[in-house]
Amino acid sequence: MTITAEHVLERARTPFRNEPLTDFSRPENRRAQEEALAQVRSELGRTYPLIIGGQHIQNSETFASVNPAQPDQVIGYFSRATLDQVDQAVRVAAEAFEQWKRVPAHERANYLFAAADRLRERRFLFNAWMIYEVAKSWTEADADTAEAIDFLEFYAREMLRLAEEQPLVRIPDEDNELVYIPLGVGAVIPPWNFPGAIMVGMTSASFVAGNTVVLKPSSASPTIAAQFVRILEDIGLPAGVVNFLTGAGSSIGDALVSHPLTRFIAFTGSRDVGLRINELAAKTQPGQRWIKRTILEMGGKDAIVVDETADLEAAAHGIVTSAFGFQGQKCSACSRAIIVESVYDQVLQKVVEKAKQLSIGDVTRPETFMGPVIDANAFKKITDYIEIGKGEGRLVLGGGHHGPGYYIEPTIFADVDPHARIAQEEIFGPVLAFIRAKDFSDALRIANDTEYGLTGSVYTRDPERIQRAKEEFHVGNLYFNRKCTGALVGVHPFGGFNMSGTDSKAGGRDYLLLFTQAKAISVKKL
Repeated sequence: MTITAEHVLERARTPFRNEPLTDFSRPENRRAQEEALAQVRSELGRTYPLIIGGQHIQNSETFASVNPAQPDQVIGYFSRATLDQVDQAVRVAAEAFEQWKRVPAHERANYLFAAADRLRERRFLFNAWMIYEVAKSWTEADADTAEAIDFLEFYAREMLRLAEEQPLVRIPDEDNELVYIPLGVGAVIPPWNFPGAIMVGMTSASFVAGNTVVLKPSSASPTIAAQFVRILEDIGLPAGVVNFLTGAGSSIGDALVSHPLTRFIAFTGSRDVGLRINELAAKTQPGQRWIKRTILEMGGKDAIVVDETADLEAAAHGIVTSAFGFQGQKCSACSRAIIVESVYDQVLQKVVEKAKQLSIGDVTRPETFMGPVIDANAFKKITDYIEIGKGEGRLVLGGGHHGPGYYIEPTIFADVDPHARIAQEEIFGPVLAFIRAKDFSDALRIANDTEYGLTGSVYTRDPERIQRAKEEFHVGNLYFNRKCTGALVGVHPFGGFNMSGTDSKAGGRDYLLLFTQAKAISVKKL
């Protein structure tokens, strides 16, 4: 069927709404997820190729993605791309760009709508891949898939909006227009912690804007990216628009970022890697004709502030959910609880009691809240920080760990100095530092006293303090009387300040502008 602009616009006229989460208390949903887990389990250990210009390429040298809960269980085997294949993928993408940039916006948007429909059909399977490959709980995996669907639906509509006639000041003797045109070849480098949502969001934003992509997923979560690329093939996305390369960032990432034909880099990950990408991208290569654009989402050292007027029960719940959901492996996770001293002991006690109730174990079971951390390197880093924390604060909960998977207990340190390492450095695990503040002013000062500026939350009933925090709490996403995780596409455009990145505002009306450039066109009337 030929896709017309009217057909796509008709769908787009339906207002964007966030994809509902699955209610796993319903027997039919539990059964569907269990069946999907069984199906995925039967597919573990398969070998996945590189995809360059639609060609499936299998290299002799491979690496394995493994289950963090059972490190001897292989999720899939992936080819290690060579430097020559990086060059080939970028050049193929550059060639494909010459045709793809001319495809009308409504056709590009329709690929996103089609992918969203296909992802809905495979929702439980996508959940299952995340449960196995990165050890997300059922609810965390389902929220990840829902967010991926949201990105597809939202960015399709945004591209149609940007393709409309843009408002300009009109003058009588000229016809003027402003159009948004694509940039070129993009390197998309997503993280493992939101292997569905962020990967899908960055990739779809890139190509719906008219760019072509070389997608290099994290080596900890390549299977989920491969499943999405399969969807793109199924819906008929032209070959070369999205190319799929796997391998270590240390071996192929630099080459991808530095290639003279790479026009932009969309990255989500750690502070150190983000800064390296920024540095490499800033160096002009022989034959390069542009200043490369970097779209960087990096780390956080996020704080929840609680004052003496707050609902302490709600605050404790928000802290526990924010700190320990998905094992604290979110850039938005609460890693500092900053509590005014008059309610410090009460909040600490409530948080400890709630954290004690969290279930830890097999995430293939629906009742499990926490699973293992992602891999051996993360396990060592986090347990090293726990040892550091024992000298910097009072261990009031957790600190233990066990195998054979990479399980770490929810860990809470009390009476931590604001400048302690565990209060300043991103740990990216289930470790929470409790910090005592003299008063609300002191709490805000402590909250801002970090190189990061991603998310933050304030629990208070005082309207004046809410207004003050709006002005003074320097983070990209600020919440009041709710947790500091769980940004919704279209509702909470996401991105942070300082060393948290370039404040990309993913899932917001500004985001696609980062993947386009504006061209002003003037025609003198004769």
